[in-house]
Amino acid sequence: MTEHPENTENASSESRINVDALVVGAGFSGLYMLHLLRDRLNLKVGLIEAAPSVGGTWYWNCYPGARCDIPSYHYSYSFSEELQQEWSWSEKYAAQPEILEYLNYVAKKFDLAKNITFNCRVLSAHFIEGPNRWHIKTDDGKQYEAKYFIPAVGTLSDANVPEIPGQQAFEGECYVTGRWPQEGVNFTNKRVAVIGTGATAVQVIPLIAKEADHLTVFQRTPAWAAPLQNKPLTEKDNEEIKENYSALRNQAWNSFGGVPFPNARASALAESQAQRAEHYESCWQEGGFSLWLGSYQDILFDEKANETAAEFVRAKIRERVEDPSIAEKLCPPEDVYYGAKRQPCETGYYEAFNRSNVTLVDVKQTPIQEITPTGLRTTRETYNFDVLIYATGFDAFTGALFRMDIRGRDGQRLKDQWAAGPRTLYGLATHGFPNMFTITGPQSPSVLFNMPLGIEMHCDWIADCIDYMEKNDVGSIEPDKAKEDEWIAHVKEVADTTLLPKASSWYSGANIPGKPQIFMVYLGGGPRYQEIIENSARNGYKGFLLE
Repeated sequence: MTEHPENTENASSESRINVDALVVGAGFSGLYMLHLLRDRLNLKVGLIEAAPSVGGTWYWNCYPGARCDIPSYHYSYSFSEELQQEWSWSEKYAAQPEILEYLNYVAKKFDLAKNITFNCRVLSAHFIEGPNRWHIKTDDGKQYEAKYFIPAVGTLSDANVPEIPGQQAFEGECYVTGRWPQEGVNFTNKRVAVIGTGATAVQVIPLIAKEADHLTVFQRTPAWAAPLQNKPLTEKDNEEIKENYSALRNQAWNSFGGVPFPNARASALAESQAQRAEHYESCWQEGGFSLWLGSYQDILFDEKANETAAEFVRAKIRERVEDPSIAEKLCPPEDVYYGAKRQPCETGYYEAFNRSNVTLVDVKQTPIQEITPTGLRTTRETYNFDVLIYATGFDAFTGALFRMDIRGRDGQRLKDQWAAGPRTLYGLATHGFPNMFTITGPQSPSVLFNMPLGIEMHCDWIADCIDYMEKNDVGSIEPDKAKEDEWIAHVKEVADTTLLPKASSWYSGANIPGKPQIFMVYLGGGPRYQEIIENSARNGYKGFLLE
């Protein structure tokens, strides 16, 4: 992109960098969005990325053990048959370095880097009425003007660090899994503490336990973790995948969560205890999300059915953890439904607590009082350590958006517009913010659909919408407020038929103090959702206001 001198607050239009569309974020979403707008629509596109490289969340989350928990051949782009045939995966569930390598390969193959400004963050994005343009300022002093503003910042990209008294006083090393040092961390001969036992912690804890002198894990709520059952993919495996990619993709696109589980059955309660045990065991051995999404459909709707799965997992935990008292601490209680929170996938997680150098602390029974210069103090005991790790998840859906000063019509801040919870139509756009599109945003299937395919679904829709606008001389598009209200109500109605809203989870923002509690995922399934948004497009973008 053309270099411009640093701009002032009231920069003239001549000093701004003019583009048709500005995309923020160079992860799966941003890279594909850039490719579509630039190479298929022939628009002038800029992309702003905070990191020095592509990858998005797969750049920042380089902690030990980070990997996908959807099979690699599903957790990848489907838009290019040539790309599918060129790339081979080394494992069923790829580790972070390989996923990052894949995204770099994609960027190189499609020559995307020439449109990306790296090491740069968006400070503000303000919509200017009349010309229907977005004015965007970045921290390198530049200003952009664009008709379309597309924050492709990711659903799980803004790391959450809870506020704990005294945390600035800690004199040791301190790390956040979501912002891990690229050079890695050496834990040899060090006392390490990990706060959190969610999906990230479940991956990192077993590896740190093998390296550290001692590891103390501070757990608030135990996780319903199931084994990943990862394995290498041979050359023959990759040949078979490539030969059958068309069928694999078709199965994925037509499945509820974007990953096929052909052995899923309707009802756990319709079968005998022996039949359930056999089927649960089969899913457990298959690994990944098979037990969660591929066992019985009614375990996410019916409390009694859910308890059959919960008790199966509790029994597995008790089998694998040698100390009965520790095993009970690691078993979620009966009022915590199995699968109502995202199920973490683990490799050796429960066995890590059999090690003599690992201590588990229940901070529900003995809450953390403060971080000290040398460690941490609970209501019962003081712990000293050299390294403190926050494996405390993300401010999902809204965190990364709110870090930018986004303002729509009449200077309305997005943060204020969403003060009572996110407001979108289909997770794609929000009333009062014309020509701004979100990818896998709140109130879409998002994190409960295979993310790369969900991203493609959204990016294709957005690109088609922009193409329609350009060909029909449409100046702006935004949701009709009444239709937005209807969609938000529908998302809640569907969610309330399940057990998921009953959990205290990041799906509802419960992990962030003060965040409004609203379930943020559409649970009608990917195929039904795709039908809804495509029907809107076929009918001249019904539900949206076009000017």
